[in-house]
Amino acid sequence: MNEIADPGSIDRPNSYIGKSVPRPNVKKLVEGRGQYVDDIVLPRMVHVALVRSSLAHARITGIDGADALDVPGVLAVFTGGDLAAHCAPWVGVLAHLKGMKSAPQRPLPIDRATWVGEALAAVVAETRAIAEDGAARVRVSYETLPAAVDMGTALEAGTAIIHPELGDNLCFERVNETGNVEQAFAAAHKVVEATFHTARHTGVTLEPRSILADYNRASGKLTVYHSTQAPHMMQGVFAKHLGLPEGDVRVICADVGGSYGIKVHVYPDEVAVAAIAKIMGRPVKFIADRLESFSSDIHARDHRIKGRMAVDANGRITAIDIDDLTGIGPYSVYPRTSAVEGNQVVSLVGGPYDFANYHAKTAVVFQNKTPTSQYRAVGHPIATAITEGLVDLAAEAVGLDPVEFRRRNLMADGTYPRTSAAGLKFEGLSHIASLDKLLAMMDYAALRSEQERLRGEGIHRGIGLAAFIELTNPSPFMYGIGGARISAQDGCTVRIDPDGSVVAATGVTEQGQGTEAIMRQIVAEGVGVPIEQVRVVTGDTLTTPYGGGTWACRGTGIGGEAALQSAIAVKGAVLAIAGAMLQAQPETLDLTNGEIVERGTGRARMPLAELARIVYFRGDTLPADLPRELIQTRHFITKQYPFAFTNGIQASYLELDVETGLVKLLKHWCVEDCGRVINPLLVDEQVRGGIVQGIGAALYEECPYSSDGQVLVGSMADYLVPMAAEMPDIEVGHVETPTRESLLGAKGAGEAGTAGAPAAIMNAINDALRPLRAKVLAQPFTPERILAALGKV
Repeated sequence: MNEIADPGSIDRPNSYIGKSVPRPNVKKLVEGRGQYVDDIVLPRMVHVALVRSSLAHARITGIDGADALDVPGVLAVFTGGDLAAHCAPWVGVLAHLKGMKSAPQRPLPIDRATWVGEALAAVVAETRAIAEDGAARVRVSYETLPAAVDMGTALEAGTAIIHPELGDNLCFERVNETGNVEQAFAAAHKVVEATFHTARHTGVTLEPRSILADYNRASGKLTVYHSTQAPHMMQGVFAKHLGLPEGDVRVICADVGGSYGIKVHVYPDEVAVAAIAKIMGRPVKFIADRLESFSSDIHARDHRIKGRMAVDANGRITAIDIDDLTGIGPYSVYPRTSAVEGNQVVSLVGGPYDFANYHAKTAVVFQNKTPTSQYRAVGHPIATAITEGLVDLAAEAVGLDPVEFRRRNLMADGTYPRTSAAGLKFEGLSHIASLDKLLAMMDYAALRSEQERLRGEGIHRGIGLAAFIELTNPSPFMYGIGGARISAQDGCTVRIDPDGSVVAATGVTEQGQGTEAIMRQIVAEGVGVPIEQVRVVTGDTLTTPYGGGTWACRGTGIGGEAALQSAIAVKGAVLAIAGAMLQAQPETLDLTNGEIVERGTGRARMPLAELARIVYFRGDTLPADLPRELIQTRHFITKQYPFAFTNGIQASYLELDVETGLVKLLKHWCVEDCGRVINPLLVDEQVRGGIVQGIGAALYEECPYSSDGQVLVGSMADYLVPMAAEMPDIEVGHVETPTRESLLGAKGAGEAGTAGAPAAIMNAINDALRPLRAKVLAQPFTPERILAALGKV
């Protein structure tokens, strides 16, 4: 039957949906027994070290690898010219982003370097150490060119045009408008405005970018061991650009030490490794080190946004107007592009609120810095910071408590489906229920009383709120409509083996977020077996159904639904066979805890293992015309809505030292509605982890550049990330509004924490600063910036 257990029905022996089940791979990973790309050693394997540009913009007049080839153990030096005949270039644009443009990009550039850290040459050697010694001896001759570094001047006359054939440095521009914005502002009771800045930062994954490519000349097949989020996407990329049939390329993605979005892109240096493997006919490995990662991993969130909000005399929002500018580096990243973040911002601003007039513009410009692209919660933290920053300013302007102002303006529960002013279609959200739950969790009134009392003692504490929406379960409207071979559907194959155990192969990958655990739960529930009998296979294009992988919080909502439907189909096949064997109607039977039972009484009739034994080894005893397929594959794609939106609200409570500018986080709360919660433990882990990354953006992380395009961070001593000692207690609560697009009812949860945390912290800091008439709007909110706002530096 097409049904799943009520999440509250936890007494059923095989009811796993809604339970906190630990991840099955935890023991392996904490014992150091995971298999990452760098753990794989193949016969005749060689290593690559890359020679990277030291200039932001320069003509390459020569690359001399003669001295490198004199180093014992160095086998070859490759330049862009060497690879040009073996790998077709690519252009990172999407057709539905009208007017978007970018220049062709190659694995290694042929004539120009366009950012500090761009790979210019590859040295191949018997070991990584020898390859690095060889790379140090490669001599690159440059003719320095003017660099376009400041995104604020990228479009001005006199600024160097990075790609003259494109005409200017504008990559993409979009205006999103509805209603009569100017009329609303002219009639407003109050208008607030501000300029917000979000800083460049990057993913800093525990496992750096890693690839091992092995081309077999005898079979003509390429096998790539890759730390990636999207194996099937990369299979298509390698096949297309290396001139191979897609079926001759296999991408294997085993254990991945974190990704956060930075491993879902095509990196030129990784394509170069695959091309070199094809040329040399032997395995080639590249593992990025931490130093080069800061200038070669994609960056994100380099935005300057001017925003204003109109409010009437009743404290109701009547209009929002924003102007967003973002710099993306010299190329749009392939195939997802670098315009999506800005495109998301102009769609997501104002998302939780009920108002009619909206105008938003984004300009995406090229610059001579490390390329930017999708990173965890693409666009959401920016849009939330703008929206919630303006909301707090508006509440102050009309004399309302921030909670009361939100209550008056949030979209009311029970008014769905509906469309936002920005044009987003919402199936069902729960802003008011989430707000009420948050206020109860944090005891808002008591915190306000404590804050007021402590101010009298010279202690400055702040409370900040941030409501948000989160885009999950994306349809082809995100990438496929633009011509990108990025799958919005996902598949799962569920197989019962002769011993009654179950194998589930899914196109969703495991990045450390708990894919294996979630799929195990869903399949165990759907089939009707103990969870210990389910094994999940992920990350291999040869053995898993074609799917999109892990990105945009799609794993459970899309891949999980495919798993559930496959499990239900297998269960149906089992019951049909059992009915024939037991001379009973299949609908009178059930499969529970690995046993065929009578549906009405629960009386056990046959172990699943016995049925499987007969199917596999004594099929001659079954009716000749009886279908006996104990393996089923199903795919799932969303059809009714372009995205499944979730919602939530966060709050931060902190203390600010006005003499040093230091911020101490005291407590953080998040209430999220991600639809049906499959595994509360894992969802809460995802939310907390996302909040920590949001804290990093708010207080610590930044990739600053000099005026000539030199990145000014090179190690973890320069690039600050949140550490355990600075983290507050994070309390997570849930409201559940399942999507009706699927039987499972699940939406995504992985990016909610990151979406709301920076805005909540910003508002809390400004709440603490309010009596001192100071504000900070540029992330990260460092002590220096806070002291500057106070006029102390």
